[in-house]
Amino acid sequence: MRGRMHVWYEPSDIPADLGRTVVTIGVFDGVHRGHHYVLHQAVKHARERGIPAVALTFDPHPATVHHPERPVHLIATLDDRLDRLAAAGIDAVYVQHYTLEYAQATAREFIERQIVGQLHAALVVVGEDARFGRNNAGDGAVLREFGRELGFDVILIPDIGEAPAPGERELRFSSTRVRQALVAGDVEEAARILGRPHRLRGRVVHGFQRGRALGFPTANLSGNALGEVPADGVYAGWLVRKVPGTSASEYLPAAISVGTNPQFGNAERTVEAHVLGRADLDLYGEAIAIDFVARLRPMLRCDSVEALLSQMDDDLRATAEVLGVPPATRVDPAAVTAH
Repeated sequence: MRGRMHVWYEPSDIPADLGRTVVTIGVFDGVHRGHHYVLHQAVKHARERGIPAVALTFDPHPATVHHPERPVHLIATLDDRLDRLAAAGIDAVYVQHYTLEYAQATAREFIERQIVGQLHAALVVVGEDARFGRNNAGDGAVLREFGRELGFDVILIPDIGEAPAPGERELRFSSTRVRQALVAGDVEEAARILGRPHRLRGRVVHGFQRGRALGFPTANLSGNALGEVPADGVYAGWLVRKVPGTSASEYLPAAISVGTNPQFGNAERTVEAHVLGRADLDLYGEAIAIDFVARLRPMLRCDSVEALLSQMDDDLRATAEVLGVPPATRVDPAAVTAH
């Protein structure tokens, strides 16, 4: 099974000749540094045994299914999650459609039917705080008992976190901490936990084109599943796109605006990225990603359009400084090629 990662959505997708596997289980929202350690251990043991590493993940998020009145805002899209799992070396992912009916399986039924019956686990690698089965009745000790009974090994991975300051407790890496950082606009803290900049994905659509007229043409992201959008403000980051005609990606330095644009009284919250110094990009309709590197400032309403332009000039200089690229100025609106 080595090579391109396989993605399964139904039991019928699983190859009949799958054989024994190393299985890891989790939502893996954001695939942060703690997740990466668990995935690394699963892949390492799979390679040592010469068998596939398989991840079982869930969509939608179980907490959203159980409490729809308090939906969990996912850090990343499912596609992004799958990309991260593939990059970690996972050979196959089973995406389990999570429903209340599925959640009624007891801990034993979950292990017997899915982990052993469908995924043929020879080894299960999970965090030591893993819970499974109806009402989360199964834990690490129960998993070990099932392993002895049903013939698979178990490795429980302790929590991974940052070294604490003197007198402080260690903070474990978690998706909750990432979400809290993004709500506060602290994309640098989010990146420390994720191990990389936070990313949104979406398709470029037409906006109000006010930035274009001012010399700051932007790519406007659209979609209800972009991922967790950081707090309103202006950020430095990268616009990531596929190089036309190739499978390669290019990273373009960008000043990113998140919010309702109070200067012009917009009600809709948008994500817009201006690529420094570029008037020749026609990105409409393209699927792109935006990586957030640093927050430059909160969203402001200036006294005049002239004051806004001066602030945006400062944003361009700050973006270039943060990203370590040559500074850029506004572009000539007449030179913008996008239609």
